[in-house]
Amino acid sequence: MRFINPKTDFAFKKIFGSSESKDILISFLNALVYNSELVIQDLEIIDPYLAPKVTGLKDTYLDVKAQLNTGEIVIIEMQVINVEAFTKRVLYNAAKTYSLQLDVGQGYRFLKPVIALTITDFIQFENTDSWISHFVFKEKNQNFNYSDNELELVFVELPKFQKSLEQLETLTDKWIYFMQSARTLETVPETLETVPQIQRAFQIANQTNLTREELDEVEKVELFLQDQRNAISFAESQARQEKAIEIARQLLNILDDQTISRTTGLSLEEIQNLKS
Repeated sequence: MRFINPKTDFAFKKIFGSSESKDILISFLNALVYNSELVIQDLEIIDPYLAPKVTGLKDTYLDVKAQLNTGEIVIIEMQVINVEAFTKRVLYNAAKTYSLQLDVGQGYRFLKPVIALTITDFIQFENTDSWISHFVFKEKNQNFNYSDNELELVFVELPKFQKSLEQLETLTDKWIYFMQSARTLETVPETLETVPQIQRAFQIANQTNLTREELDEVEKVELFLQDQRNAISFAESQARQEKAIEIARQLLNILDDQTISRTTGLSLEEIQNLKS
């Protein structure tokens, strides 16, 4: 079997945002937002996934949106590539979702809390080893909550999760492993089969269950992401080269060519060209 990559926006929305995905999404949110506790009993998926018409890539930053039976609104985004001001975008989408709840004339008491769950395929917070982080409004000096946590940001950083299949224990572990590894698996591991919702997620992700249009969309998204990664890699390479040249110029009248080469990584020919 081959499975579509749940880390792409198309696959994520199909697996977790389809009309038949409610029990999958409940299990997923209980695992990532509520630390495997069965807090959510029911929810309504808003604007559920529909099969694509292959007209373009994602036109919204929100992959899945749902309202819980407890009243909270959850918005979920899967982000594969880091982009400029990404944390601001997450906060903007959460604040916008919170503010757009009210119709004209409705009182503020009708506002429901918003939880923004963001899953990243890159490291967002270098100052912690934790792969799940929760942010809420608190008083700066005394650390008490502002209201009843009307706005909560939850980040899941996939690269920080290093557990092997044999080390998976909690529901949280198993869902994160699914997100990380489904694309590379050929069969459903027994450890994950024990969770019915994860087993159903694999069924939805199985390429044999996709239409021709959906397979076209999968290929298009994968190519787009690869192009983006290549562009970022090229830009970073260029920046490193320019920095090495800048350092080498400063050392030309101080060190010999061999030492400059070892220090900067530039070849002897490149250093000679700088001198000329």
